[in-house]
Amino acid sequence: MESEGFIHDTWYVCGRSEDIGRALQSLTILGLPVVVYRKGDGTPVALEDACPHRKLPLSKGSLQGDTVVCGYHGLTFDGTGSCVAAPTQPDAIPRRARVASYPTLERYGFVWIWMGDADKADPAALIDIPHYDDPSWGKTARGALDIDCHYLWITDNLLDPSHVAWVHLTSFAGGGTDNLPLEMSEGADRVIVSRWIPGQPAPPYYAPFLPYADACDRLQHYECRLPAVAINMSVYTRAGTGGPDAVLPGDAFVNVSYNFMTPVDSERSRYFWFQHRNSRPDDSAMSEAMFAGATMAFNEDKAVLEEVHRGMKAPRTPYLNLGLDAAAMRFRRMVERRIAAEAD
Repeated sequence: MESEGFIHDTWYVCGRSEDIGRALQSLTILGLPVVVYRKGDGTPVALEDACPHRKLPLSKGSLQGDTVVCGYHGLTFDGTGSCVAAPTQPDAIPRRARVASYPTLERYGFVWIWMGDADKADPAALIDIPHYDDPSWGKTARGALDIDCHYLWITDNLLDPSHVAWVHLTSFAGGGTDNLPLEMSEGADRVIVSRWIPGQPAPPYYAPFLPYADACDRLQHYECRLPAVAINMSVYTRAGTGGPDAVLPGDAFVNVSYNFMTPVDSERSRYFWFQHRNSRPDDSAMSEAMFAGATMAFNEDKAVLEEVHRGMKAPRTPYLNLGLDAAAMRFRRMVERRIAAEAD
């Protein structure tokens, strides 16, 4: 069930913008040690966190200006990973004294890192978030959560609209989420599962924000894109006005949850997210309530997925798939094909 290895030639979230500053910070991404910091002009830098001399983590050293000084013998590296000083032999900097430098970019309130071939790092390959700068759209805060499981268990969960009926009783559950049929489609880099649920009360998470909460048509749109980006969109309309062929009315409520999974290693993942809605952009109370509710729900997922990881890592009896797992299995095969292509 767990794909071996990771996709490297792609962008992952390294951290929220506020998480990275003028201090050396040690991270593990795709099983690799990375040290991150900002230069004096604010540019984020990501280097291999291992001095080439005796592999002491550079994060155990110091930041002097825009360079990192190893805490063992003072080898000093700039933001490109080049050694620019060797105090014990100032006239003979070793030619092989170099560390890997990972491309970064900053967008949408996150710092992104490219863990693969630096020559292939293309800013245009980063996900586009429509309406991000649209002043008529509201945003929640950006969340971060460590989950002790393989990242594909999280993408499985985010391609499964049905789990909300049991895991999220006080937030996303509602009539039709347990048994109505799902539509599935697949693109070159994504899998989508969706369904319209007609004429049901809004779930607890959304009810306070809808003037027609007692009777809604509801769209569940669950989408995963390579490498590990999930876009979960909820659309609510007055009962009788929604559906796959409907033109959304002016009072339709649209909320998009953007979810970014960064594999730490095969046992741990870091989960980042924010919600983006098509109304009430200046309603801070609404943003805070939505963020709090999502944080509670994602912690419910965390509790389940950590147990799933442990159980599936060493199953005592065979596991089985259900029909609802079809989209997750397609996405896993997509990941495996991309990993194999990079290996070739």
